Amino acid sequence: MTTQAAISVQSLHKSFGDLAVLRGVDFEVAPGSIFALLGSNGAGKTTVIKILCTLLKADGGSAEVNGFDVATQPGDVRASLSLTGQFAAVDEVLSGRENLVLVARLRHLPDAARLAERLLQRFALTDAADRRVATYSGGMRRRLDIAMSLIGDPPVIFLDEPTTGLDPQGRLEVWQAVRELAVGGTTVLLTTQYLDEAEQLADRIAILHDGRVLVNGTLAELKQLLPPAQVEYVEKQPTLEDVFLALVGGTVETGEQP
Repeated sequence: MTTQAAISVQSLHKSFGDLAVLRGVDFEVAPGSIFALLGSNGAGKTTVIKILCTLLKADGGSAEVNGFDVATQPGDVRASLSLTGQFAAVDEVLSGRENLVLVARLRHLPDAARLAERLLQRFALTDAADRRVATYSGGMRRRLDIAMSLIGDPPVIFLDEPTTGLDPQGRLEVWQAVRELAVGGTTVLLTTQYLDEAEQLADRIAILHDGRVLVNGTLAELKQLLPPAQVEYVEKQPTLEDVFLALVGGTVETGEQP
């Protein structure tokens, strides 16, 4: 295993009864990078995440997170990471600030109020800090969820399909938050079934299909796998996202849902 990698996976296997979900998965994630595990529903993405988080035991192979073996050092692995699932795990009765302070106190961290304030500023939630989370938009809830995941400064964070169910504006807000994680030195393993999400965010992309990694590389390397189309004239048409943002504006949302 490469000790310099923040996440290292070798020949990972997992079956549920007669169903082989992982059939020898291999990849490594460099520290401070965004790595996208791309695949359709049922490809095995969430199973990989659960094994790396020590929530599930692999049938074969090995994996390390932050230099710790997931099978023999589960406590050290859990202390090194944070997991954000497909749906925001926030308390809607509490305010954004109260959610952050609660998690900080549960982790017995000093000066929970100052820590909460710093994360509210980092994720552009200061103006909505004292409102109940029930009034937040989907993008705001997800940004708060990611902020809560960063309490305790874990070096590795897993984002399992973080923009599921979000509208285009909310997706852009989350994308910006993910980029800022990597800029701050956090290693991000992102699972997604959205091609544009991997294209926009990832330093490297692995395509998982039928329990195996088919390809693993940068976006430029993956594009070289297909020959360019030969055309004489190309007229660029606006995408639906271009139209949407032109109509509603491209600023990060901080207000209530309409």
